[in-house]
Amino acid sequence: MNRTIKVGIIQQQNTSSIEDNRNRLIAKMRQLASEGAQLIVNQELHDSLYFCQVESTDECNLAIPIPSAVTDTYASLAKELGIVIVTSLFERRAPGLYHNTAVVFEKDGSIAGKYRKMHIPDDPAYYEKFYFTPGDLGFEPIETSIGRLGVLVCWDQWYPEAARLMALRGAELLIYPTAIGWESSDTAEEQARQREAWITIQRAHAVANGLPVVSVNRVGHEPDPSSMTNGIKFWGSSFVAGPQGEFLFQAPTDAEIEKIIEIDMTRSEHVRRWWPFLRDRRIDAYSGLTKRFLD
Repeated sequence: MNRTIKVGIIQQQNTSSIEDNRNRLIAKMRQLASEGAQLIVNQELHDSLYFCQVESTDECNLAIPIPSAVTDTYASLAKELGIVIVTSLFERRAPGLYHNTAVVFEKDGSIAGKYRKMHIPDDPAYYEKFYFTPGDLGFEPIETSIGRLGVLVCWDQWYPEAARLMALRGAELLIYPTAIGWESSDTAEEQARQREAWITIQRAHAVANGLPVVSVNRVGHEPDPSSMTNGIKFWGSSFVAGPQGEFLFQAPTDAEIEKIIEIDMTRSEHVRRWWPFLRDRRIDAYSGLTKRFLD
């Protein structure tokens, strides 16, 4: 039997006003729902600017408990619109203990599940280890009324192990809320290589696991509060790929966009029959994957 879902994605340029960012997101989710979206995926840390460009304890004031008034807002919206929503929030778990957490809201307004970002980067302008404790919920798909969602977050997208474990646990769709862009000192050629690598690795996850991939990135320039760099120009390019890595949609690098993409969820079954990668895995020979490096 055919089973399709309509996935709405929101690629947005954020401002310093959390209220403005959130209000614009909500308005866009309402519009997408009115056009038939059943699932809406938002970008990483969508309520604020990307604060990890600097190391400042003051930025920890942005963190929120889960549940909280903020999650209640998104829960109420999911229930009102009758849709599943993937959010990306700065979670305050305890004093001084924070996570980069994706929260999925079911269409009845309940929290279907959470995923805490497992791989935490620490690079110039991406000082996430200063803020985020690595996730401790594992790579577990989130069960929803429209399918089992393999929700991961940004830096996780570079790791084939994360996508594979989600697939092995029954995920039907891989989802990556993201915040990634260019540093202005990079040459145009280097910028092109970075963006293409980012796209290629995620399409490879689709191919290797026979699953659709939804990747939603920020867009626009965000200044460095410390003025040590010229800030980050987020490269947008949000996309949806099918289980053979085929593009179903790709957003521009330099503009906000809201879009509904229809995904045939039965196609994965056929692709996995044609390309039986899971069948032919040599699970008896992969013990080295649990090692940091094989000397």
